[in-house]
Amino acid sequence: MNSYTAIRGCFFDFIDDPWKHLGNDRAAARFERDGLLVIEEGIIRDFGPYADLAEKYSGVPLTHIRDRMILPGFIDGHIHFPQTRVLGAHGAQLLDWLQTSIFPEEEKYADRDYAEEAAEHFFNALLAGGTTTCQAFTTSSPVSTEAFFEEAARRQMRVIAGLTGIDKFAPPDTLISADDFYRESKRLIEQYHRCGRNLYAITPRFAVGCTEEMLTYAAQLKREHEDCWINTHISENPTEVRAARTEFPECSDYTAVHEKHGLLGAKFTAGHGIWLSNDEFRRFSQAGAALAFCPMSNLFLGSGLFRLGRALDPEHPVRLALGSDMGAGNAFSLIRVLDEAYKVGLCNNTMLDGSVNPLQQDLAEAERNKLNPYRAFYLATLGGARALYLDDLLGNFQPGKEADFVALDWTAGQQAISWRQSLTTKSGTPATIDEAAELLFGIMALSDDRSVAETWIAGQCAYRKESTDTARDAAYPLPLAAPQETFVNPQHSPASAKL
Repeated sequence: MNSYTAIRGCFFDFIDDPWKHLGNDRAAARFERDGLLVIEEGIIRDFGPYADLAEKYSGVPLTHIRDRMILPGFIDGHIHFPQTRVLGAHGAQLLDWLQTSIFPEEEKYADRDYAEEAAEHFFNALLAGGTTTCQAFTTSSPVSTEAFFEEAARRQMRVIAGLTGIDKFAPPDTLISADDFYRESKRLIEQYHRCGRNLYAITPRFAVGCTEEMLTYAAQLKREHEDCWINTHISENPTEVRAARTEFPECSDYTAVHEKHGLLGAKFTAGHGIWLSNDEFRRFSQAGAALAFCPMSNLFLGSGLFRLGRALDPEHPVRLALGSDMGAGNAFSLIRVLDEAYKVGLCNNTMLDGSVNPLQQDLAEAERNKLNPYRAFYLATLGGARALYLDDLLGNFQPGKEADFVALDWTAGQQAISWRQSLTTKSGTPATIDEAAELLFGIMALSDDRSVAETWIAGQCAYRKESTDTARDAAYPLPLAAPQETFVNPQHSPASAKL
C-alpha cells in the first residue's frame, strides 16, 4: 500500500436517482459522518466508515479534512470556454447578445497566446467553484480547442470539448467551412481524444448556425468515431425555434433536425431544451440523449423556464445535466446554478399545482419540479455523470472511480449564513443525513464559490481557499503568507499525517 493515500472527513454522495424515491429522497444518498476515502494514483480504492477501515489501512498517509462536507466534484454539462472574460455581458436576448458581446470576443481565440491566457483563467474559475469536470464549447478556431485540452491535461482534469462548427449566422471571422470543420475535427480527435483525461465532443454549435453540409459532416465524424460525444444547443429561445423551422422546413420540429442527420442518440447533449414539446422530450428519452439544464443563463437572457418536471417524467425520463452556460450564465459556480434551478422549479410547480388554472393541474409533474437538496446535488454530481455517460468514471465515491471531490464549508457565504446553519447543527459536524442535507440546502440558497474550501483532482488538492490551516491537521507545503486562494501545482504532493 505504499502508493495509497487516505482522506478522513464527513462525506455525502449518491448511489441512486432521488426522483426514483419520491417521498424518501434520502434513500438515494449516502452519508458518512466520519468516513475514510482511500486513493491510489488518482483512483478510489476503498470507502466507508473510518472505524471500519482504519486498521486495514494503518500506516497509509492521511489527510483529515475537518468541519467540511466532502462531495464528489461538481459536473458542468454546458459551459463556453471562450466567454470567460465577457460573462455577465448585458445583451438583451440570445441572438442580439451573441452578435453584440460574444462573437467579437470569441474571434480573439484565434490567437494562441490569448487562448492560453484565457484557459488559465477558465480552469482557475472552475476549480474555485468546485467544478472538476465540464463539457465545454471552444470556438471555430482550432487553437482554442488545443489550448483548452492542453491546460486541462496540465491540471489532470476530466473534460469533454471539441472544435465548434458554425458556418452561417455569425460574423465571417467566427465561421469555419464545413470542409475545414471536418478535417480539423479529425485531427483534433486523433490528437486529444482519450489522451489522459481528455474526451472529444463533435460540436455543431446549434443547428440554425449550421448548413446541411456542416451537419452532414458532423454525422460522418460520429460514424467514424463512435466513441466521441456530440455537444450542441436546442430550443433555447423562441426566435431560434422559429428560425429552425424556416431553415429546415422538411423537419417537423427542432429535434427532428438532429434525427434527420443521425445525431440524436447516446452521448448526445443539447443545452437548454426550454421550448421542446412533450413529444420531443419522449424522443430524447428513447434515444438516450441528454439535456443540459441551464437556469442561470435562461433567466439572464430571458429565454424561459425549463420544464424540469416534464423532462423527469418517469415513463420517459431524459438524462439531465446541469450547466452554468457561462458566460450567459453569470457565474462559474454550480451552487449558484442550483439556487436558480430551485427557483425555476418552484415557478413551474405553481403553474401546475392547480392554483393558477385548475384545468392544467398535474400534481405529479408539479412535485417533480421541486428541488430539495437531495435532488439538487444529485444533478450536480452523479446525475450529471450519468447524463454525460461518465458514471463509470465519476459521480460518487464508489471504488474504481476517479478521486475528484470538493470540500464545502457550510458556514461560508452571505454574512448571515453561519447563524442560519447553526439552527441545524452546533456540533461542527452534522449528525444525520437529513442534517447534512439541510446544511447543503443552506449552501445552495445562501452561498456560491465562497463555500468551496478545497477542490481535489485525481486525489490531489488543486485548489485551497483557506489562507491558514484552521480546518485541517495535515498541512500542505504552502508559503506561510499564502494568498486567500491557492491553485496547487498538480504535480505537487501533499504533506500528510499517518493513519
